[in-house]
Amino acid sequence: MKKYIINTLLLGIFFPKAQSSDSLKAENKVTFSAYAELFYTYDFNEPANHRRQDFLYSYNRHNELNLNLGLIKGSYQNDNLRANLAFMAGTYAQDNMSAEQEALRYVNEANIGIKISETKNLWIDAGIMPSHIGWESAIGKDNMNLTRSFAAENSPYFETGAKISYTSDNGKWFLSGLILNGWQRIAKTPGNQSLSFGHQLMYKPNEKITLNSSSFVGNDQPKEEKKMRYFHDLYGNFQLTEQFSALLGFDIGAEQKEKQSESYNIWYSPNILMKYQLNNKWALAGRLEYYSDKNGVIIKTETPNGFQTFGYSVNVDYAILKNVVFRTEARGFSSKDAIFMKNNEYRQGNFFITTSLAAWF
Repeated sequence: MKKYIINTLLLGIFFPKAQSSDSLKAENKVTFSAYAELFYTYDFNEPANHRRQDFLYSYNRHNELNLNLGLIKGSYQNDNLRANLAFMAGTYAQDNMSAEQEALRYVNEANIGIKISETKNLWIDAGIMPSHIGWESAIGKDNMNLTRSFAAENSPYFETGAKISYTSDNGKWFLSGLILNGWQRIAKTPGNQSLSFGHQLMYKPNEKITLNSSSFVGNDQPKEEKKMRYFHDLYGNFQLTEQFSALLGFDIGAEQKEKQSESYNIWYSPNILMKYQLNNKWALAGRLEYYSDKNGVIIKTETPNGFQTFGYSVNVDYAILKNVVFRTEARGFSSKDAIFMKNNEYRQGNFFITTSLAAWF
């Protein structure tokens, strides 16, 4: 069945004349898209097995040319119904979906939405959806920087559940409430008998400013080890001039130390992202970030100070065509503890260079 669906989508992309032009003009409801991003990373710590840090899930191979994400997607939209179905491949899929059942590891999206109001933009959507948390997505071309931040890599890229969402008539406000299977889950954790919840509030006072608040509340452990997790994502995206944009983001989370405990382990991550568009071909971008997870809730190190790491990156982008971009990024980490392996020794620093070639249609 999966092969049939993929073949059907491919035919729709490469042979759109299979449907008459009159039919397409009359309905204009079904669209197809594809995305592919190749990458090469050279990590100066030179991991022998070519697998890089286990807290990174994108561009996570050393000294080999590979596919980070290949994606093919079909979408349906009319006034009262919408649906998305997307399949994926690449190292991103391998690393992010390793905990899922094998049959689900290639599913990027599978969701249906129904409009429940005749006069207002009020929808209920259900299925496998992109995460409501974070300022970066898995699709590289949509992000300021080539690689993903600590915050993005260690919070959900996707989620499974149902949401009700409302967009104001003037488009300035977006509000949603969610019921979820867990923290970046398709299938629930074995033994977990609880649901998780979330919200998203987005405000766009004008075309140059976007303010966002998102949350997650729930347990991602089996019933016997239940620990409540509370997480909040806050960011503002600002188009300061026609060429210069900046994003300020801050994530913070808390999880019970033990079942029914009143004590919590805290982690947080502040971020500053900047981009300067030189012209329609060239762009420069950079990121400063810090991730503190002393107690190893999200990133475990088994060291005295846990994961307390500063990161910086600079990237140069060149648009070869309107739908093809080549990117190069230099990125470094500096940690409080020696957590990065090089020549069979742990060190406090790590530096690497990544290039990517992305195309979409």
